[in-house]
Amino acid sequence: MFSYRHAFHAGNHADVLKHTVLIATLDHLLEKEAALTVVDTHAGAGLYRLDGDYAGTSGEAADGVLRLLSDSKTSDSPATPAKPAIKKAATEADAPLADAIARYLGVIGDFNPKGGARVYPGSPFIVQHLLRDHDKLKLFELHPTDARTLDANIAQLEAGRQIAVLREDGFGSATKFLPPPSRRALVLMDPSYEMKTDYGRVLDFMAEALKRFATGTYAVWYPIIPRPEAHDLPRRLKTMATKAGKSWLHATLTVKSSKITKDAASGATHRPGLPASGMFLINPPYTLKPLLAAALPQLVQRLGQDRNAAFSLDSDG
Repeated sequence: MFSYRHAFHAGNHADVLKHTVLIATLDHLLEKEAALTVVDTHAGAGLYRLDGDYAGTSGEAADGVLRLLSDSKTSDSPATPAKPAIKKAATEADAPLADAIARYLGVIGDFNPKGGARVYPGSPFIVQHLLRDHDKLKLFELHPTDARTLDANIAQLEAGRQIAVLREDGFGSATKFLPPPSRRALVLMDPSYEMKTDYGRVLDFMAEALKRFATGTYAVWYPIIPRPEAHDLPRRLKTMATKAGKSWLHATLTVKSSKITKDAASGATHRPGLPASGMFLINPPYTLKPLLAAALPQLVQRLGQDRNAAFSLDSDG
């Protein structure tokens, strides 16, 4: 149950998608003066070192945030150089970064004033960085090691009562903060999905959350892998939102083929790792779709690893 550690995957292409969407969503929600409560049901450790043992072992950031920074000519990271991106047309290579990508890299830059991305902020630190003094952040983390690390990392912020760290199951406990006193909330769900029951628990959580607080904004990250539950999840979330009369948005980013291959010479099996991921939002900001429409094609061009790289963007309107 506790084998997954996000430190191995910090800054990969899935984080790029998730955090680009998260920042764009928060920017819009924070335009209103009324307090916002953000609930992160699976917070992880909160802050990661891309030159540390975990991230360095997997090297996934090299094909994610570090490649974006390299393309933007701002990276001085000591991490392993990224593999070449798929060939770009001259017009695409010369085009300015889409606003949502530039904003994402700007936030990463705030944590790395000397350049590069040695420090990678997870969702808790990205959210806290953007929140105002009167906003609240509720963080759930059940993994014993990550929970201790999260506690220690958050303590350094000296944020007082603005942030609550709870060593509880976010699936079962996070709805207790809904609705918040201000009637404004963003809930982020990005479990590990290491257990296939996580997909059903996301749906159960969303059904209960919408009953309690139908006007909240909900963002669900999920992996796109060869598993029926992974492909059913966005379809069932869409059905749930439609039945509730709520708007929705679904964005996906694919960077490579999901096929398992075998080396002809050695006979060794090669598993591609995570090829794609998606974000499904209920009650998304109206500003999000045009931002992603500009950003997703650039993410395909800059992060794609083979000809299977692609994106999709769909909504109810």
